[in-house]
Amino acid sequence: MPAPQKQAVVVRGGWDGHAPVAATEMFIPFLSEHGYDVVVSDDLDVYTDPALMARTDLILQCWTMGSLTDDQVKGLRTAVEDGTGLAGWHGGVVDSFRQSSDYLHLMGAQFAAHPRGIHEYTVDLVPDPGAHRDLVEGLPATITVEDEQYWVLSDPHNEVLATTTVPARDGDPWSAPLTFPAIWTRAWGRGRIFVCTPGHHLPTLERPAIRTVIERGLLWASR
Repeated sequence: MPAPQKQAVVVRGGWDGHAPVAATEMFIPFLSEHGYDVVVSDDLDVYTDPALMARTDLILQCWTMGSLTDDQVKGLRTAVEDGTGLAGWHGGVVDSFRQSSDYLHLMGAQFAAHPRGIHEYTVDLVPDPGAHRDLVEGLPATITVEDEQYWVLSDPHNEVLATTTVPARDGDPWSAPLTFPAIWTRAWGRGRIFVCTPGHHLPTLERPAIRTVIERGLLWASR
């Protein structure tokens, strides 16, 4: 008897600068190939549909800035706590819904700045990814991207798989290089969360190492 089809919901919208439609379209065929029935929504009220959320194995969110109502954030948090996975990249997950403390609590991190804008920098895998070794196995220890380098405020519940270091230059108000999480996972209730901060534009998402870790993260986060 064939296994029941899995359910993924792609939630996309917000600021157009992160190309939410084009970016998520890159990953929808991958999900379909891995047995997911994919529903696409450009309306955050999808989070208030308890029947859909209850049968959803994975939410792929790409929604920069914007705002959530109390009912929307409650529906999202309830879904994740009950086992629905949540995954995404860059501003689509960590520069979303800035005014919602409940959303920030769920994600465990928030974009604060991207000094120097788009430039070349490195993402460095942590020496021991522990239980999440499969997510980064075979990837280069140092991944070079040309992207916005996210300075994030994060909490210690995140399990960091890769970091990035922002240098201190003459005139910067910080006096030494600072290292921030770049790729991490997070357990939340019965659910799993995956975040990759590189991904401002399509060329970054097309880089093999970045695309591979995001694809693995989608499958890992899924119920």
